[in-house]
Amino acid sequence: MSLRPFTAFVGWRYVRDRRGGRFVSFIALASMLGIALGVWVLVTVLSVMNGYQRDVQSRILGMVAHAVVDGAGDGMPEWRQVLEAARADPRVAGAAPYLQGQGMISHRRESMGVVVRGIVPEEEKQVTSVSRHMEEGGLEELLAGERSVILGRELARRLQVERGDRVTLVVPRSGSDLEGPPRMRVFRVAGIYSMGLYEFDSRIVFTHMQTLQELFGAPGWVTGIRLRLHDPFQAPTVARNLVYSLGGLYLVSDWTRQYSNLFRAIAMQKQMLFLLLLLIISVAAFNIVATLVMVVTEKQADIAILRTLGASSGEVMAIFIVQGALIGAAGIVLGAVMGVLTAWNVEEIVATLEGWFHVRFLPPDVYNIMRLSAELQGADLAWITGMAVFLTLIATLYPAWRAARVQPAAALRYE
Repeated sequence: MSLRPFTAFVGWRYVRDRRGGRFVSFIALASMLGIALGVWVLVTVLSVMNGYQRDVQSRILGMVAHAVVDGAGDGMPEWRQVLEAARADPRVAGAAPYLQGQGMISHRRESMGVVVRGIVPEEEKQVTSVSRHMEEGGLEELLAGERSVILGRELARRLQVERGDRVTLVVPRSGSDLEGPPRMRVFRVAGIYSMGLYEFDSRIVFTHMQTLQELFGAPGWVTGIRLRLHDPFQAPTVARNLVYSLGGLYLVSDWTRQYSNLFRAIAMQKQMLFLLLLLIISVAAFNIVATLVMVVTEKQADIAILRTLGASSGEVMAIFIVQGALIGAAGIVLGAVMGVLTAWNVEEIVATLEGWFHVRFLPPDVYNIMRLSAELQGADLAWITGMAVFLTLIATLYPAWRAARVQPAAALRYE
């Protein structure tokens, strides 16, 4: 089989409809649009999955520490020693102590269960990016001994509070008096942050570590040390090495273990979506089989004339492969262009559709993100177009083979 200029020319002429001069026949047009739709949807969906994974990972790494070293018992009495050892490690970009517990926050008739985290504001900036996501106020407004809190935007919305309002915080009594009644104090809302992840924006409340120690009735008590690394993927190794060097009994966790199931699930969903949506392209590609078989049946006399003029069976095959490839290529290019444009503008498109239909396509309490974005990756685009080209070429082989088997004498007998 050889691709000579005349085979390409004849293949191109066969793509055109003889009667109306249109670019493609109805069936060929349906095949082309089917391939375009499959490529379009696949590029868009994979780009959205990439954007979702990127946003979740960046927001998680901005809110949680890369690694956490906690005391094995009640608190960590020697936390200053652990903090100094962590800061001495060149792989550690920042370290900060923290105190954390469960609580309930209320305002008027609204109440929510929350995680209360006591921090040292100037040190917290070394381990998280919360300070860069403040919508109102700032971490520096959390002063030692002063009853002030910083809430997430979603929590503030549900409690119907703004900066400067008063909220009631209830926490269990800690320290030596575990059997006592819970402690209740009124706090001022000093600021509001928005990380863009529902899990954080609706649950985590910040206050100064010393203030929370006083509220718990446990002066000097610290839950553990939170670490931020130059390379987040070294978190398991760095945390283990730190604990081994200290020689004490500590609990170690890191973001790769804490959120491993989430990222594995995202990767699995992306793979499954790729395979399922590839079926759309497969169905459309094999519609080309029906198109070309009909063309071969219709043009048997033309094929016979070509054979009598000296065209080889390989050249006849090439003609119909060119025809199918042109139909597929048109669909692939159209679908890829539409997919790229959709991926670049998906946030505006989704916002517009949500405004029209008054519905949230991705509820934040289910999908854990406040907005939808996309990230177009060249590797995905190459895989999608490559698979579409492969399926298209496979679909052309059988009709081209049938065309090559046409016997000139039999085809011209009744002409």
